[in-house]
Amino acid sequence: MHCPFCNKADTKVTDSRLAAEGAQVRRRRQCSACGERFTTFEICEIVMPRIIKTNSRIEPYDQSKLRRSISLPLQKRPISADEIEACISRIEHQLRKTGEREVSSKILGEIVMNELKTLDDVAYVRFASVYRDFQDIGQFQAELDKINLPKHGESS
Repeated sequence: MHCPFCNKADTKVTDSRLAAEGAQVRRRRQCSACGERFTTFEICEIVMPRIIKTNSRIEPYDQSKLRRSISLPLQKRPISADEIEACISRIEHQLRKTGEREVSSKILGEIVMNELKTLDDVAYVRFASVYRDFQDIGQFQAELDKINLPKHGESS
């Protein structure tokens, strides 16, 4: 770390503490050349992978797009805003966990579908119908069969 007073590179840490409820590390430093003291803050930089679209275009990750994609199939479903935010956090965690700088939109879509499947079956089928581009009722029925929902007209 360069000294902000004399620009020498030789500084030493004299004290470290957690700050901002553990989200930062506060470091007290002293310059070996001029003796001045100063404080630095260290934070974790979390970089989300970029998204490779089906047309091969690469876009930066956009949380607002993810939120819209999840909120649409959840409309009029008994899911709270907190549950939606937790779902988004889990999806983002899985994206970061890939360790990749770029992730295909197909992988992201599958992660979203898996999260929706655990959150709400109806929202899952709604999302899957658009994401997988269902063309007829048979494709809907096949997806319903996968999640073991009773068929129309059957009792559970």
